[in-house]
Amino acid sequence: MQKITPFLWFDSEAEEAMNFYVSIFKDSKVNKVTRYGEAGPGTPGTVMSAEFTLNGTDFYALNGGPVFKFSPATSFFIHCETQEEVDHYWNKLGKGGKPNQCGWLDDKFGVTWQVVPDALGTYLNDPDKKKAKNVMQAMMKMTKLDIAKLKEAYEQV
Repeated sequence: MQKITPFLWFDSEAEEAMNFYVSIFKDSKVNKVTRYGEAGPGTPGTVMSAEFTLNGTDFYALNGGPVFKFSPATSFFIHCETQEEVDHYWNKLGKGGKPNQCGWLDDKFGVTWQVVPDALGTYLNDPDKKKAKNVMQAMMKMTKLDIAKLKEAYEQV
């Protein structure tokens, strides 16, 4: 059993968000949807919570009303091996959302994701400080990360 489960607070979009995310990630499924009953506090029959799995990680979503909003201070980091994978997540999660700098984006629900190729970590952690600096400078100019351009910056010496 997973010891820590990300908990997402939505105004009223928990089920829509769950279905959106499950359609994007492999090894994903809807686990459970709980609806408000006569005791409330929501309208009877409307979704109270949704439990789902994305890439083997369990998530819990609550329709708690407009009390809290998402912030980039908390984000979900997606490790990508290829540009095709970066493009997939960037294009799907970004649809209706807002791109941010350095591989970050806010989806249409306001949840922040980091779509990052694993190569970036390799390049930035290179003992050759000049190579790492070149990659950092290239990354800072990007919204969606481009592995070929990062590699090109890495190889400039």
